[in-house]
Amino acid sequence: MVPVTPTDRRGALRAGTAAALAGALGTACGTDRPAPRPQRPAPAPAAPGPRRYPGRPDEITTGPRDRPRVALTFHGQGDPATARAILDRAERAGARVTVLAVGDWLDRHPELARRVLDGGHDLGNHTQRHLDITAMTEAEAHTEIEDCARRLRRLTGSIGTWFRPSRTRHAGETVRRAARRAGYPHVLSYDVDSLDHTSPGPAAVVAHVTREIRNGSVVSLHFGYADTVAALPLLLADLDRRGLSAVTTTELLT
Repeated sequence: MVPVTPTDRRGALRAGTAAALAGALGTACGTDRPAPRPQRPAPAPAAPGPRRYPGRPDEITTGPRDRPRVALTFHGQGDPATARAILDRAERAGARVTVLAVGDWLDRHPELARRVLDGGHDLGNHTQRHLDITAMTEAEAHTEIEDCARRLRRLTGSIGTWFRPSRTRHAGETVRRAARRAGYPHVLSYDVDSLDHTSPGPAAVVAHVTREIRNGSVVSLHFGYADTVAALPLLLADLDRRGLSAVTTTELLT
Protein backbone atom coordinates (compact mmCIF):
# COMPACT_ATOMS: atom_id res chain seq x y z
CA MET A 1 0.00 0.00 0.00
CA VAL A 2 1.39 3.43 -0.96
CA PRO A 3 1.43 5.81 2.02
CA VAL A 4 -0.45 9.13 1.68
CA THR A 5 1.55 12.09 2.89
CA PRO A 6 0.11 15.25 4.46
CA THR A 7 1.16 17.14 1.34
CA ASP A 8 -0.89 14.80 -0.82
CA ARG A 9 -3.91 15.29 1.45
CA ARG A 10 -3.61 19.09 1.28
CA GLY A 11 -3.38 18.94 -2.56
CA ALA A 12 -6.50 16.80 -2.82
CA LEU A 13 -8.42 19.15 -0.54
CA ARG A 14 -7.35 22.15 -2.59
CA ALA A 15 -8.44 20.40 -5.83
CA GLY A 16 -11.82 19.53 -4.35
CA THR A 17 -12.35 23.07 -3.13
CA ALA A 18 -11.46 24.46 -6.58
CA ALA A 19 -13.92 22.11 -8.30
CA ALA A 20 -16.69 23.07 -5.88
CA LEU A 21 -15.97 26.76 -6.41
CA ALA A 22 -16.04 26.33 -10.22
CA GLY A 23 -19.40 24.58 -9.98
CA ALA A 24 -20.80 27.32 -7.81
CA LEU A 25 -19.60 30.00 -10.22
CA GLY A 26 -21.07 28.14 -13.18
CA THR A 27 -24.44 27.93 -11.48
CA ALA A 28 -24.29 31.59 -10.53
CA CYS A 29 -23.51 32.53 -14.14
CA GLY A 30 -26.48 30.57 -15.39
CA THR A 31 -24.67 27.79 -17.26
CA ASP A 32 -26.85 25.17 -15.56
CA ARG A 33 -30.12 26.88 -16.48
CA PRO A 34 -32.43 24.92 -18.78
CA ALA A 35 -32.29 25.84 -22.47
CA PRO A 36 -34.94 28.38 -23.51
CA ARG A 37 -38.04 26.99 -25.13
CA PRO A 38 -38.08 27.31 -28.91
CA GLN A 39 -40.25 30.20 -30.04
CA ARG A 40 -43.26 29.55 -32.20
CA PRO A 41 -42.86 30.81 -35.77
CA ALA A 42 -44.55 34.12 -36.43
CA PRO A 43 -47.92 33.76 -38.17
CA ALA A 44 -47.98 34.42 -41.91
CA PRO A 45 -48.96 37.98 -42.77
CA ALA A 46 -52.52 38.56 -43.92
CA ALA A 47 -53.02 38.27 -47.66
CA PRO A 48 -53.89 41.40 -49.68
CA GLY A 49 -57.54 42.29 -49.86
CA PRO A 50 -59.70 43.80 -52.60
CA ARG A 51 -59.05 47.34 -53.79
CA ARG A 52 -60.90 49.83 -55.92
CA TYR A 53 -59.37 50.92 -59.20
CA PRO A 54 -60.61 54.43 -59.93
CA GLY A 55 -61.81 54.83 -63.48
CA ARG A 56 -62.35 51.10 -63.89
CA PRO A 57 -65.89 49.69 -64.32
CA ASP A 58 -67.59 47.44 -61.79
CA GLU A 59 -66.81 44.50 -64.09
CA ILE A 60 -63.19 44.39 -65.25
CA THR A 61 -62.54 42.48 -68.47
CA THR A 62 -59.07 43.66 -69.51
CA GLY A 63 -56.09 45.61 -68.31
CA PRO A 64 -54.34 48.51 -70.08
CA ARG A 65 -53.75 47.82 -73.76
CA ASP A 66 -50.60 49.93 -73.95
CA ARG A 67 -48.39 47.63 -71.83
CA PRO A 68 -47.06 44.17 -72.82
CA ARG A 69 -48.58 42.34 -69.86
CA VAL A 70 -51.37 39.78 -69.57
CA ALA A 71 -53.14 37.99 -66.70
CA LEU A 72 -53.65 34.22 -66.73
CA THR A 73 -56.56 33.52 -64.38
CA PHE A 74 -57.45 30.03 -63.14
CA HIS A 75 -60.75 28.75 -61.80
CA GLY A 76 -59.63 27.00 -58.60
CA GLN A 77 -61.13 23.55 -58.19
CA GLY A 78 -60.45 19.96 -59.26
CA ASP A 79 -57.55 17.61 -58.58
CA PRO A 80 -55.07 19.36 -56.28
CA ALA A 81 -52.18 17.59 -58.04
CA THR A 82 -52.94 19.45 -61.27
CA ALA A 83 -53.20 22.71 -59.33
CA ARG A 84 -49.74 22.20 -57.86
CA ALA A 85 -48.34 21.20 -61.25
CA ILE A 86 -49.70 24.36 -62.87
CA LEU A 87 -48.32 26.58 -60.11
CA ASP A 88 -44.93 24.85 -60.28
CA ARG A 89 -44.69 25.27 -64.06
CA ALA A 90 -45.75 28.89 -63.94
CA GLU A 91 -43.15 29.68 -61.29
CA ARG A 92 -40.36 27.88 -63.15
CA ALA A 93 -41.09 30.17 -66.10
CA GLY A 94 -41.15 33.28 -63.91
CA ALA A 95 -44.90 33.77 -64.44
CA ARG A 96 -47.44 34.85 -61.83
CA VAL A 97 -51.12 33.99 -62.11
CA THR A 98 -54.48 34.69 -60.50
CA VAL A 99 -56.44 31.87 -58.83
CA LEU A 100 -60.17 32.26 -58.20
CA ALA A 101 -60.85 29.51 -55.67
CA VAL A 102 -64.13 27.72 -55.04
CA GLY A 103 -64.95 27.64 -51.33
CA ASP A 104 -65.82 23.98 -50.97
CA TRP A 105 -62.59 23.12 -52.82
CA LEU A 106 -60.71 25.07 -50.15
CA ASP A 107 -62.65 23.17 -47.50
CA ARG A 108 -61.21 19.92 -48.89
CA HIS A 109 -57.73 21.29 -49.64
CA PRO A 110 -57.12 24.22 -47.27
CA GLU A 111 -53.34 24.08 -47.71
CA LEU A 112 -53.67 25.24 -51.33
CA ALA A 113 -54.70 28.75 -50.27
CA ARG A 114 -51.30 29.41 -48.72
CA ARG A 115 -49.55 27.52 -51.55
CA VAL A 116 -51.00 30.02 -54.05
CA LEU A 117 -49.96 33.03 -52.00
CA ASP A 118 -46.50 31.69 -51.19
CA GLY A 119 -45.85 31.46 -54.94
CA GLY A 120 -46.50 35.17 -55.37
CA HIS A 121 -49.88 34.74 -57.05
CA ASP A 122 -53.24 36.46 -56.57
CA LEU A 123 -55.95 34.53 -54.72
CA GLY A 124 -59.62 35.36 -55.03
CA ASN A 125 -63.21 34.18 -54.65
CA HIS A 126 -65.14 32.02 -57.14
CA THR A 127 -68.20 31.41 -54.92
CA GLN A 128 -68.70 28.67 -52.37
CA ARG A 129 -70.23 25.86 -54.46
CA HIS A 130 -69.72 26.93 -58.10
CA LEU A 131 -73.42 26.95 -58.92
CA ASP A 132 -75.17 29.06 -61.57
CA ILE A 133 -75.08 32.41 -59.81
CA THR A 134 -77.21 34.10 -62.49
CA ALA A 135 -80.16 31.92 -61.43
CA MET A 136 -79.99 33.12 -57.81
CA THR A 137 -81.69 35.95 -55.97
CA GLU A 138 -79.42 38.70 -54.71
CA ALA A 139 -79.59 37.26 -51.19
CA GLU A 140 -78.64 33.79 -52.44
CA ALA A 141 -75.80 35.18 -54.54
CA HIS A 142 -74.52 37.16 -51.57
CA THR A 143 -74.53 34.03 -49.41
CA GLU A 144 -72.49 32.13 -52.03
CA ILE A 145 -69.94 34.94 -52.24
CA GLU A 146 -69.81 35.58 -48.50
CA ASP A 147 -69.39 31.89 -47.63
CA CYS A 148 -66.32 31.64 -49.85
CA ALA A 149 -65.01 34.96 -48.51
CA ARG A 150 -65.29 33.58 -44.99
CA ARG A 151 -63.14 30.56 -45.94
CA LEU A 152 -60.53 32.79 -47.51
CA ARG A 153 -60.43 35.05 -44.47
CA ARG A 154 -60.00 32.11 -42.11
CA LEU A 155 -57.17 30.63 -44.21
CA THR A 156 -55.33 33.77 -45.28
CA GLY A 157 -56.50 36.72 -43.18
CA SER A 158 -58.36 38.43 -46.04
CA ILE A 159 -61.24 37.79 -48.43
CA GLY A 160 -58.88 37.71 -51.40
CA THR A 161 -58.14 40.26 -54.08
CA TRP A 162 -60.83 39.40 -56.63
CA PHE A 163 -64.27 37.93 -57.12
CA ARG A 164 -65.35 36.05 -60.25
CA PRO A 165 -68.94 34.80 -60.59
CA SER A 166 -69.55 31.11 -61.17
CA ARG A 167 -70.82 29.62 -64.44
CA THR A 168 -71.02 32.92 -66.27
CA ARG A 169 -68.62 35.17 -68.11
CA HIS A 170 -70.40 38.38 -67.21
CA ALA A 171 -72.18 39.45 -64.04
CA GLY A 172 -75.51 41.23 -64.05
CA GLU A 173 -76.31 44.06 -61.68
CA THR A 174 -77.78 41.67 -59.10
CA VAL A 175 -74.50 39.77 -58.82
CA ARG A 176 -72.44 42.97 -58.85
CA ARG A 177 -74.49 44.36 -55.95
CA ALA A 178 -74.06 41.12 -54.01
CA ALA A 179 -70.30 41.23 -54.63
CA ARG A 180 -70.06 44.83 -53.41
CA ARG A 181 -71.95 43.91 -50.23
CA ALA A 182 -69.41 41.14 -49.64
CA GLY A 183 -66.53 43.60 -50.00
CA TYR A 184 -65.49 43.31 -53.66
CA PRO A 185 -65.59 46.64 -55.53
CA HIS A 186 -65.07 44.91 -58.90
CA VAL A 187 -66.10 41.68 -60.58
CA LEU A 188 -63.34 40.05 -62.62
CA SER A 189 -64.28 38.82 -66.09
CA TYR A 190 -61.98 38.04 -69.06
CA ASP A 191 -61.60 38.70 -72.77
CA VAL A 192 -59.89 35.42 -73.80
CA ASP A 193 -61.44 32.00 -73.15
CA SER A 194 -58.98 29.11 -73.44
CA LEU A 195 -61.80 26.53 -73.60
CA ASP A 196 -59.51 24.19 -71.66
CA HIS A 197 -62.50 22.84 -69.72
CA THR A 198 -63.67 21.14 -72.94
CA SER A 199 -60.43 19.06 -72.97
CA PRO A 200 -59.60 19.82 -76.62
CA GLY A 201 -55.92 18.83 -76.26
CA PRO A 202 -52.92 20.98 -75.26
CA ALA A 203 -52.26 22.29 -78.78
CA ALA A 204 -55.87 23.48 -79.10
CA VAL A 205 -55.73 25.21 -75.71
CA VAL A 206 -52.63 27.11 -76.81
CA ALA A 207 -54.21 27.95 -80.18
CA HIS A 208 -57.42 29.28 -78.56
CA VAL A 209 -55.39 31.64 -76.38
CA THR A 210 -52.70 32.79 -78.80
CA ARG A 211 -55.28 33.57 -81.47
CA GLU A 212 -56.90 36.25 -79.30
CA ILE A 213 -54.41 37.34 -76.66
CA ARG A 214 -52.84 40.80 -76.78
CA ASN A 215 -51.61 43.53 -74.44
CA GLY A 216 -53.82 43.73 -71.36
CA SER A 217 -55.72 40.49 -71.96
CA VAL A 218 -57.25 38.52 -69.10
CA VAL A 219 -57.33 34.80 -69.93
CA SER A 220 -59.72 32.23 -68.46
CA LEU A 221 -58.12 28.85 -67.60
CA HIS A 222 -58.89 26.06 -65.15
CA PHE A 223 -57.18 23.88 -62.59
CA GLY A 224 -58.13 20.21 -62.75
CA TYR A 225 -57.48 19.50 -66.45
CA ALA A 226 -54.47 17.58 -67.76
CA ASP A 227 -54.63 19.52 -71.05
CA THR A 228 -54.04 22.76 -69.13
CA VAL A 229 -50.99 21.35 -67.34
CA ALA A 230 -49.47 20.24 -70.64
CA ALA A 231 -50.41 23.45 -72.46
CA LEU A 232 -49.04 25.92 -69.93
CA PRO A 233 -45.30 25.65 -70.77
CA LEU A 234 -46.11 25.96 -74.49
CA LEU A 235 -48.32 28.96 -73.84
CA LEU A 236 -45.76 30.69 -71.64
CA ALA A 237 -43.05 30.10 -74.24
CA ASP A 238 -45.27 31.69 -76.89
CA LEU A 239 -45.95 34.70 -74.67
CA ASP A 240 -42.23 35.08 -74.12
CA ARG A 241 -41.58 35.09 -77.87
CA ARG A 242 -44.16 37.85 -78.24
CA GLY A 243 -42.62 39.87 -75.43
CA LEU A 244 -45.71 39.47 -73.19
CA SER A 245 -45.26 39.02 -69.44
CA ALA A 246 -47.71 36.89 -67.44
CA VAL A 247 -48.46 38.82 -64.24
CA THR A 248 -51.11 38.78 -61.53
CA THR A 249 -54.30 40.70 -62.21
CA THR A 250 -53.31 43.14 -59.48
CA GLU A 251 -50.03 43.82 -61.31
CA LEU A 252 -51.83 44.08 -64.62
CA LEU A 253 -54.01 46.91 -63.33
CA THR A 254 -51.43 48.71 -61.20
